[in-house]
Amino acid sequence: MYKDIINSKKGDFEAVFSHAKNEVASIRTGRANSSMVEEIQCDYLGTRMRIKELATITVPESRVILIVPWDKQAIPGIEKGIKDSMLSLSPTSDKDGIRITLPALTEERRKEFTRLLGQKIEESRIKVRQIREDIIKKVQAEVKAKTAREDDMHRTKDDLQKIMDDLNKRFDDLFKKKEQELLNS
Repeated sequence: MYKDIINSKKGDFEAVFSHAKNEVASIRTGRANSSMVEEIQCDYLGTRMRIKELATITVPESRVILIVPWDKQAIPGIEKGIKDSMLSLSPTSDKDGIRITLPALTEERRKEFTRLLGQKIEESRIKVRQIREDIIKKVQAEVKAKTAREDDMHRTKDDLQKIMDDLNKRFDDLFKKKEQELLNS
């Protein structure tokens, strides 16, 4: 019984980790990466869309991102979305698309991005803990309703601890890898 509850939430754990990976990828290092801008929301014909849904994103040089929208009417909305994002990027546009030239990172900026990285990872850990608490509450309700045994509660906690340990290790590895990129770029 308790295994069914845990299995039904395993996808949620993976979704949180996948989201964390995307969030971490969007934090810039010294090199340009298309994932930095893919998820930025912008207005297009009255609808909120991500840049990757509106344009081709390429990296022609190590510190340049080139965004070529399929519809040229999207250029102003994409440009505004980039300016409004937390990334502090300065896009320049012409009739064909948008070019973002990344300045070299200062030591202060590297530390700021490292703090942001820590915040993103911590937010993901909090989401994972909330999922764990939901599972525990469901199993406790089953025990209270006498449809599950007290042993199931202990097994649930043991199984969840293994999942949490694995996820925390993966979050730590993700943090360390990105931190190295930030500090060594």
